[in-house]
Amino acid sequence: MSEQPDMPVTAGDETFLECYRVLPGVPLSRAFDELSVLQDCILHLTTEAEMEGDLKAGSAARMLSAMAKALINDLEIGLNRNR
Repeated sequence: MSEQPDMPVTAGDETFLECYRVLPGVPLSRAFDELSVLQDCILHLTTEAEMEGDLKAGSAARMLSAMAKALINDLEIGLNRNR
């Protein structure tokens, strides 16, 4: 049986909003799927905030943006560890 290279996973190093962090060991394909969903939510909320002057939607978009940024940073760390 041949050995398969390690599947890239999240590093679990990044935090966001000082209370949360990315879990280590999540397969990158799953993390990219979650990131896509987050980006769609952010787009929707920012559009709502701009069109309706909705401060809650704007605040939610900022929180989700911090989460997405942490996930992007952690994905990059995970990819670089597997090179």
